[in-house]
Amino acid sequence: MTDDEMDQIDRNRRHFLTIATAVTGLAGAGLVAIPFLSSLKPSARAQALGAPVEVPIGSLEPGAMVRVLWRGKLIFVLHRTETMLSLLPDNDQYLRDPRSEVTEQQPPYAVNENRSVRPEILVVEGACTHLGCAPLEKFEVIPAEHWNGGFFCPCHGSKFDLSGRVYKGVPAPTNLRVPPYRFVRDDLLLIGQDTGAA
Repeated sequence: MTDDEMDQIDRNRRHFLTIATAVTGLAGAGLVAIPFLSSLKPSARAQALGAPVEVPIGSLEPGAMVRVLWRGKLIFVLHRTETMLSLLPDNDQYLRDPRSEVTEQQPPYAVNENRSVRPEILVVEGACTHLGCAPLEKFEVIPAEHWNGGFFCPCHGSKFDLSGRVYKGVPAPTNLRVPPYRFVRDDLLLIGQDTGAA
């Protein structure tokens, strides 16, 4: 072999090694960048603390309720029946704030008898306004007690009707809070965002 042929082989080897080193370096840099870039993304916990929560309600039967967490708060989503809705006006005389006049309790679109965007779907925070205990659902009607169904806090006896309105003579001072929410579709609720509430 001549010296020129040897030089050509050396150049080819150097060229191959240069390309191989560059490709390996780029691959290594990419593998290092993936965890770094992933660490910049908010954690699932951080997202849950502030991000809106989607709640599919298409299969939520009338009279049924689901519980979801949003920003660390328990949220009740109740699909009220026609009977539940028809009994709401009967409660007014027993309620502390039947017209939801304490405006901090709900967004403006929920200042109505139903305290909701759509009458059949109630969305309220599941925390008693007395000390923050979680009220239990007690949907059966008990006429002798002037009870048309609602939520009962077993800790101190606070009672709320099926719109989350507080009864008179109980420790809870105000109605259950209504979080911001909107309907993305007829069967999908978005809790935590009310822009474009429908």
